[in-house]
Amino acid sequence: MYERILLPVDGSEASKKAAKTGISIAKLTGANAIALYVIPPPTPGDIWDVWTPSDSEEAKRFKQKFEEHLKTIANCYLSEIKKIADQQGVSCELLSLRGDSPADEIIKIAEQKNCDLIVMASQSKGGISAVIGSVTLRVISKSRIPVLVYR
Repeated sequence: MYERILLPVDGSEASKKAAKTGISIAKLTGANAIALYVIPPPTPGDIWDVWTPSDSEEAKRFKQKFEEHLKTIANCYLSEIKKIADQQGVSCELLSLRGDSPADEIIKIAEQKNCDLIVMASQSKGGISAVIGSVTLRVISKSRIPVLVYR
């Protein structure tokens, strides 16, 4: 039925639960899972944007450490999903990448990896009052691949 299921995660408990559901579906159908974390771009409020001129050596070192920190966070979130998949005996590829639009990156990776299902949470970390998060809504509206929304 399914061969490859994309599991976008953002570190929230909701995305972890959605990924667990996706892994269960993968186990039932014999599919492989692909866990994806899109590293968001720095916002104007991020320290490095206002800290010092970008061409100084000190700024370059700071930016490098900042990037390493973001990758460490991504690896932490993804390793949790990998552990769940391993416990269920499901093959799970881990991907993290930088992207200006998480929704666009989710769709792009799903297409590149020939996924036949995307399983994601209805809300992200920031989705406190909305019924459905903006990233999820955008993926639903733009994806040609079926999307299962976990609530």
